[in-house]
Amino acid sequence: MYLQVNGANTYCYTGGKPFDAAKPTVVFLHGVINDHSVWILQSRYLAHHGWNVLAVDLPGHCKSEGEAPASVEDAAGFVAALLDAAGVQKAALVGHSWGSLIALESAARLKERVSHLVLVGTAYPMKVSPALIEASLNEPEKALTMVNVFSRSTLAAPPSALGPGTWVYGSSMALGRRVLRSNAKVNVFHRGFVACDRYAGGEAAIAQITCPVLFVLGGLDQMTNPKAAQVLVQAARTAGKAVSIATLPVGHHQMTETPDATLFAIRDFLRV
Repeated sequence: MYLQVNGANTYCYTGGKPFDAAKPTVVFLHGVINDHSVWILQSRYLAHHGWNVLAVDLPGHCKSEGEAPASVEDAAGFVAALLDAAGVQKAALVGHSWGSLIALESAARLKERVSHLVLVGTAYPMKVSPALIEASLNEPEKALTMVNVFSRSTLAAPPSALGPGTWVYGSSMALGRRVLRSNAKVNVFHRGFVACDRYAGGEAAIAQITCPVLFVLGGLDQMTNPKAAQVLVQAARTAGKAVSIATLPVGHHQMTETPDATLFAIRDFLRV
């Protein structure tokens, strides 16, 4: 499904079901050098179990037009405009990595319009190595290889992810190349990493949310180590927020390395 958001065609995968603004809605936000497809299992399940799904391609990524966000704050403005364009008054937000920061900042701004907040593979501050930022600008193929080596705890996906025997490293490399080449004007790889590295509003944002929050962390995650999420966890608890944590025995791509456990954690949390 396409929506006009801020004057630009925006692609939203609906999980194979027609969108009905009267149903509860969940918005999935992808990370750097990804697109909506990283949520394939989770989005399809929820779409077939009573939820509207909007798994978006962020602006300037793959099927979505518009200017690629240069900051977490820019992307949060896009999320607010997306809900307005879809005619959705209230939604759950689920974000992975960079998308988790976008979901967090969006929830802080939208307050009661966000029913649930799910932060997958998150960290704060989400600092990116200078070598990786430089490589993403000048040697993106090298940077893509680095990211996929650091992100993965397995080379083969479980059957429920992308199909039996899928080479998740190879498929992720192919996805990264496709995302990078989808925007001839902007290096979305470098821009996304810089946005993560510079975001400084995490503690203030987590104190302002009005909904429960679930952290889905990877125990073997080398990109966003679970210890790096503790600043947000403690800030949320200090502010009296309802906090849940699911730590899975995988790396940074929980959605494909433990697709069922990731889905069930999200599903059960959304029932609250």
